[in-house]
Amino acid sequence: MRKITSLTAGLAFVLMVLTSVILYIVPQGRVAYWADWRLWGLSKTEWGNIHINLGLLFLIALMLHIYYNWKPMMSYLKNRARKMKVFTADFNMALAVTLVFALGTYFLMPPFSWVITLGDRIKDHGAERYGEPPYGHAELSSLKTFTRKMELDLEESLRRLNKSGFTAENGDVTLADLARRYNVPPQQLYQAIKGAAVIKEKASIGMAGAIPDSAPPGTGNLTLADLCASYNLNIKLMLRELKKRQINASEELTLRKIATQKGISPSDLYEIIKEVAKQKG
Repeated sequence: MRKITSLTAGLAFVLMVLTSVILYIVPQGRVAYWADWRLWGLSKTEWGNIHINLGLLFLIALMLHIYYNWKPMMSYLKNRARKMKVFTADFNMALAVTLVFALGTYFLMPPFSWVITLGDRIKDHGAERYGEPPYGHAELSSLKTFTRKMELDLEESLRRLNKSGFTAENGDVTLADLARRYNVPPQQLYQAIKGAAVIKEKASIGMAGAIPDSAPPGTGNLTLADLCASYNLNIKLMLRELKKRQINASEELTLRKIATQKGISPSDLYEIIKEVAKQKG
């Protein structure tokens, strides 16, 4: 039993390393679900489920390993006089290493912050490669809700879907359900219907009316120049107003980078930009 326990713990650990690497590089959930991201045939959710249960197996095997090796482990906590002492030199070193990793990550100190930044860059690349959904978890919306939010004609959308081979009985079916039925990503369904826009006369909008109330997915990856161009905002005025609020920004920096330098979240920065847009609109 001792051998089985050790081998199980070892195998579970190796597989957990594999699933950890995969979950480290997988695109953000909103992108993975929208594009139906898969690796070796498994989705982000399936890899996550495997990782959780492998973690449980490793924990059980580790507890059994501790049980079968209790006496040797207790000997690690004894000093040279063979007296029990928790804070031995070896224990203190192990504790110090653990605290350095934990606190270094919490305060985002190099090199621990580099690991986090690299993961963000990999995920951002995935978003650029696979494409962002129109809004968070759009695949869970019914066709009726999705077409209304995207200003698409529902009847025309249903007709286009049927013409493309994706039969939808009515507008109550969700994009995710329809995508699973035909084994395609929700993104492909959107491509089939995106031309069914309701024709509307576009009103001329000023600075205050251009920017949405909530940031669309992926906004943090936009440079300040791209954001201002997208919503018809005056970049020079925006830079001046941000500087008044002690926010150092430049046109080529992304919102995430500007927010990090200021010590705020990209969402908070977006709210400030929106406030400036409304005041100066």
